Amino acid sequence: MFSGSFPFRSAPSPSTQPTAAAANRSPPSPPKKITFKYALERIRVNDRFFAGINVFKVTPNGKLEPALFTLSRDRFILSVLPRKLERMSSNSGGGASLLRPTILRSRIKSANSTGGDSLDGTSSIDTGVFSGASMNFGMDTVNVGSIDRIQSGQNTLKFELARQRERKQGLSPRNVGGIPLLDESRCFSLIFRGAKTLDLMVDEGGDREEILYVLTAIVKEYGRAKLKVGNEVQLLRYVWNDVDRDNSNTINEKEMGELLNRINFQIKEKNHSAVYQKFAKTLGLDKATRKRGLTFEQCVTLLHKTKRDTWQVKPGEILDFTQLFYDMFGQFMNNNKVRKKVSATSFLNRFLITVQGEDDKTMDDVMKLFASLHDLELAHVANHVTEKDYISIDHFEAYLLSRSNDIFDPQREKYRKEDMSRPLSEYWINSSHNTYLTGDQLTSRSSVEMYTKALYRGCRCVELDIWDGGKDDFGNPIPIVYHGHTMTSKILFEDIIKSFQVFLMLHPGTYPLILSLENHCSLPFQEVMAAQLKSILGKNLYIPDEQSLLGELPSPAQLRGMVVLKGRRPIGATDDYDTDDDAAADDMTDQQSVRTERTSVSSRKLATSVKIAPELAKLTLFHGTKFRSWDESIETPTYHMHSFSESRVKAFSKSPQSYRWVEYNQRHLSRAFPSGKRVDSSNYSPILAWSTGCQMVALNYQTPDEPLRINDGRFRENGEKGYVLKPSSLMMKGKVEPSALLLEVKILSGSCLPKPGGLSSGDCIDPYVIVSLFDCHEGRETTTSQNTNVVMNNGFSPIWNFEDSYHFQVQNAAVAVMQFTVWDKNSSPKSDEFIASASVPISCMRQGIRSVQLFDANNTRSGAFDFASLLVLVRFEYSQAEL
Repeated sequence: MFSGSFPFRSAPSPSTQPTAAAANRSPPSPPKKITFKYALERIRVNDRFFAGINVFKVTPNGKLEPALFTLSRDRFILSVLPRKLERMSSNSGGGASLLRPTILRSRIKSANSTGGDSLDGTSSIDTGVFSGASMNFGMDTVNVGSIDRIQSGQNTLKFELARQRERKQGLSPRNVGGIPLLDESRCFSLIFRGAKTLDLMVDEGGDREEILYVLTAIVKEYGRAKLKVGNEVQLLRYVWNDVDRDNSNTINEKEMGELLNRINFQIKEKNHSAVYQKFAKTLGLDKATRKRGLTFEQCVTLLHKTKRDTWQVKPGEILDFTQLFYDMFGQFMNNNKVRKKVSATSFLNRFLITVQGEDDKTMDDVMKLFASLHDLELAHVANHVTEKDYISIDHFEAYLLSRSNDIFDPQREKYRKEDMSRPLSEYWINSSHNTYLTGDQLTSRSSVEMYTKALYRGCRCVELDIWDGGKDDFGNPIPIVYHGHTMTSKILFEDIIKSFQVFLMLHPGTYPLILSLENHCSLPFQEVMAAQLKSILGKNLYIPDEQSLLGELPSPAQLRGMVVLKGRRPIGATDDYDTDDDAAADDMTDQQSVRTERTSVSSRKLATSVKIAPELAKLTLFHGTKFRSWDESIETPTYHMHSFSESRVKAFSKSPQSYRWVEYNQRHLSRAFPSGKRVDSSNYSPILAWSTGCQMVALNYQTPDEPLRINDGRFRENGEKGYVLKPSSLMMKGKVEPSALLLEVKILSGSCLPKPGGLSSGDCIDPYVIVSLFDCHEGRETTTSQNTNVVMNNGFSPIWNFEDSYHFQVQNAAVAVMQFTVWDKNSSPKSDEFIASASVPISCMRQGIRSVQLFDANNTRSGAFDFASLLVLVRFEYSQAEL
């Protein structure tokens, strides 16, 4: 299949034999029963979790509804079921009616039976005893594999809305209609794939801490156990509770069709019976056993054969890993027998070094890898090898698709503490624009939750537009945050600052959070802002002294665990200060934005006429100043900085003086932000601004588009800490020619691709891949994209045309990013649906046959995306030296 493609370079002579330490390792055990299906049962759980714990669920409109929180016996499924509160009379005559929770004794209809989906994309299950007929919500089920994090308190949009309802309704201290007031000490949330939330409050007398302890233990154990199973085992376990409808612990003939649809492998319904019987016969099952159904292990075998064998698919529709194995290591061994295994020596020399270009790998590395591959739970029909210094074809395939073989260089992805001691100006900093918005720039809701989401996505510079609000009952000013002169909703400045303190309490090692304050407040409101910052953040607020403002900027390491302010530093400064409104107004292109000329002028006038309160000024490190010339800017103190709209970024980049901006950014900070025309909150490509050394390239985090995915890929580097050292070329004096290279990419296959959004229902997908290079050349952005063919009705193991090679000329390898995006083909290109993607900086890319680990729209790999990947072939040739 890959004849003529290999080797990339001549193979070295046979290396040394396995080390003594490797030789002394005990041989791996022979195949054994797959245990992952029962992996969580070792977690000790009180029976209350199975019977149900009384809670209140927060609905999307902020209303509390009585519910029952339960855990399945296998610990893989969490359910929240409706319950109702019945009145019961007091024993004393004429006493007031009391309320007690009850569970209705009729069957609840499975959401999946009507095509519905649960919170995390798994279908709801039939418990047989609960009903939501009289309630405002049905049953929610959540697979443990979908959980990104568990957080205590009230830090989600639903809780925000619930608090607003309470304030508006003025509820009494006791419950009304059986619904109690919110109690933060009893509240918690489950977060799924970085976006969806299940928000609960434990009933009075319940133990929230016990629930959090058990859930944390289960999620942790799941994360540990999944590392020891193959992709097909993990996928089957994830969908098992959905397709085993009768809870028989087997998959019958009808359920097999649902299983195959669930994993995106289509077989016509009229053929389900014949396929089931054909497969069961290949296992040697008698008629009675076939009627009972397939066990979990037998279903793993079904997936294994579906992907690799020709019992159900045509030879051209499967990736022949056997042929690939032969291409790498030869079809015959030294004893002239057909090769079924490969030695550690051959794997190191003929594959890792020759094909993958991993010259730094040693025999010890290979033996550790082999040990982990032998520990994997694979299908029983897989070719198992017991010798510790050999692996089988199936082990080789498992490695190719694993994270260990990811195209993203693990050395670049790894957190490097030693790289965090340079001045802040030497880093790209993950940044957000108008962080509070949930949607468009004119009418959408503002939410404190958006700050928490951004922080967990790796953002370390967020924006707050602060305005004068009303006053409380005591006459104290209330600063608010919203997009001024628009219909966006308003939230409290104080609530946002509290969310930062909660985040830092949970993550004390966080590198500095930079708050970009767009301050439109009058002096009394600024004084309250300063007081709230100090009282809420306490020792986590960085307060610079005059001495610290001299010389270089502090490093991320020096500011670890701190909140740093960007705003106005010199007391009394007005005309020299700039906000985003000022920067946009200075840009002639942005004068045609949807804001009226009157609005733009009035905003600018307010920004330049309001003075800074001394109490707030002394808390501020970064002072935003207007740009006049690079000669003048370069001579300013290092804590002075500029903000530029995307249009100005383009203009400056094309200027003959663009290298002066690079020079400025070597000691000062710059911030870029989207054009005012982007009222839909779309994003611009960050590539061009990065190429100038601009540190804070602010994007609209609420919009999961191509530019935001580029940003995700860039800041995957350095352990996703939000700070990435700029390349050395951006720290040199004068003009520096960027490094270039030629790149060839082949998209070979996909594995375990989910439906759009990770949903459980819907047709099998028709996937295709777009490979895009985002680059810049001579001050201009460049984008080159190539499409694969469409594979119909197969997201489980799609194979694309092997002969299609995509060639890319990379102009600036230190900055360019390649994006692999999987789409589901629909009737028209505009209706094609996003499935998953991965963005890889060229400077972090590895050559060879590589796995591309795919991420959902929220940049997470959980739930149905946890095992989704592509297999690609990458070759590159540098035309200049290192990046």
